[in-house]
Amino acid sequence: MKEKEIELIPGSKYIIYSIGSEKEMLQTSGIFVGYAYLSKDEVGICIKMDSSHGSKKNKIRIIPAHMILAIDIVEEKKVRKKEGDEVKHYFG
Repeated sequence: MKEKEIELIPGSKYIIYSIGSEKEMLQTSGIFVGYAYLSKDEVGICIKMDSSHGSKKNKIRIIPAHMILAIDIVEEKKVRKKEGDEVKHYFG
């Protein structure tokens, strides 16, 4: 069976579980908009928060990659791949 390669797709909806504090996990839900470089060696994912975040709706939250515990795929946007497009790999 051929394995499907999964990547974060801009415009798709995700729920991100990340380290919040010593005893709590932070849950962020919304639309993935891209990546942010926090330093030379640190990357984070950018999520446009949805209405579950109240007054923070439509604000962008940057979650450092090393803080992510799990990601739920809620709604995946379909992407048309053009011939010659290479599969992108992100390494942390």
